[in-house]
Parts: sequence; structure tokens; C-alpha cells
Amino acid sequence: MFSLELAGDLKNLWVGYLGPTVEFCLILFIIYILLFFFRRTRAISVLWGFIVILLGLGFLAGALKLEIFQWILRNLWQLLATALIVIFQPELRRAFAQLGSIFSLHAHATQQEQKEAIEEIVSAMTQMSFRRCGALIVFERKIGLAAISSNAVQLDAKINSLLLQSLFYPNSPLHDGAVIIQEGKIVAAHAILPLTQEMNYRHIGTRHRAALGITEETDAVALVVSEETGAISYAYRGKLTQDVTETRLMDFLKRKLLEHKSPDQPEK
Repeated sequence: MFSLELAGDLKNLWVGYLGPTVEFCLILFIIYILLFFFRRTRAISVLWGFIVILLGLGFLAGALKLEIFQWILRNLWQLLATALIVIFQPELRRAFAQLGSIFSLHAHATQQEQKEAIEEIVSAMTQMSFRRCGALIVFERKIGLAAISSNAVQLDAKINSLLLQSLFYPNSPLHDGAVIIQEGKIVAAHAILPLTQEMNYRHIGTRHRAALGITEETDAVALVVSEETGAISYAYRGKLTQDVTETRLMDFLKRKLLEHKSPDQPEK
């Protein structure tokens, strides 16, 4: 009898207090995750616009007692979830890709191989910066770039400073597009990357917009040498850091590639 009463009390406690609390926290967590993945994208502005318009129309329809309009708005709220999937398809694809990367299994190159590759690439970037030779190099991390690499010129070469400089030499047939780096090797050249659609970056060059575009959709690291100024920049998580020194570039690559198993830290 005591156990039945205890079970009944626990059930009432769950239904009356714990259940709604857990449900409320779960809803808040889902909203937080969505806003986290939509941050710094056009989607967040569109989402807030949708919500403000629907809330405003709902308040107006309630104040004026417009019953038919209220019925239409209630049905619009039900269709909002489907509309969001269609409108925010690129952002949702990127969010699922980033989420899936947490559980991905990758055979990583050794620390020594990665360190040697970083030194060769920094050397190449410095030389190309001095000569104002435009370049775009992308490091694949947890999210694969096979779809992009398969449409580029396939290579299987050890990273070498002179080789990279020759690929981006202005008269080289492969100098346009990006070089893809995977696990300490050059796997593709002349790769075409998606361009960022953010309005704040419309004034920058195509290479820089491509670097931002690939880092918005994946966790890749992109390096750029400006053909006009020779300045070195890097892009990560949709953020572009311009005109960096050789030392800062080296430190950034070591943090992101040699310490890829540790949680990502905000850029300074």
C-alpha cells in the first residue's frame, strides 16, 4: 500500500511540477540551439521579421475583433514550421553538417605531419604575399569537402611551399579557384567554392567571399592572399580576419589544426 501511495505521489509530482519544468527547459534548449546555429546569418533577421509581423497582425486582429483574420493567422502559425524549413534550407543544412561533425570519425594526420604542413603553407603564403600573388587555400577539418574536391582537379601531393606557389602562379592554368588540403596533403586544385551572400561583405574580392562562403557552410579553415594588396587573411566560422602577420597566421593554424580535438575558442 505504501509503495502504491509513493508511486502515486511521484506521478503527481512529475505531472504537476517536474514534467512541465523539464518540458520548458527542453523547449528553451531547442530555441537556444536554433539561434546559436543561425547567429550572424541572414536567417536570424528573416526569422525575427516573421515573428514580429505575425505577432503584430495577431494583436491587431484581436483588438479589432476580426474573426476571419484571426482564423487565417492561426493557420499561418501552423504552416510556419514548414515555411521555415523551405526558407532556411541552407542554414539548416549547415547546422546539421556541423552537428554531424561532432560524431564523425576521421583518420587524422600525425602532429608532426600537420606541423610540417603548416610551416610549408605559411612559407608559401608569405612568399605569395610579398609578390602579391593571389591565393586561396582551404583546410578540410571534420566536415568533408568531397563534393567540392570531386569537381576540381584531383591531386595527391605532399604539401610543399614551392608547389603551392607554382599552383597559384598567374600563368598557371590552376591559379584560379582554391587548393583543398586534407590530412597533410594537397588533394585538389582549381576548386570552385560557394560565395558568401552576406551584404556586409559585398565590397571584398571574390577570393575573400569564397573563403567566407566555405567557412559559413563547413568548419573548414580558409587562407587568402589578396592579389591587389598582398595582405594575408584567414576565414573561420563565417568570420574574416584580414591583414594578419606571419606569426599570427602560424599561431592561428596551430590552434585550429594541431589542437582540433579541443573545443573551438573564440577568435581574438
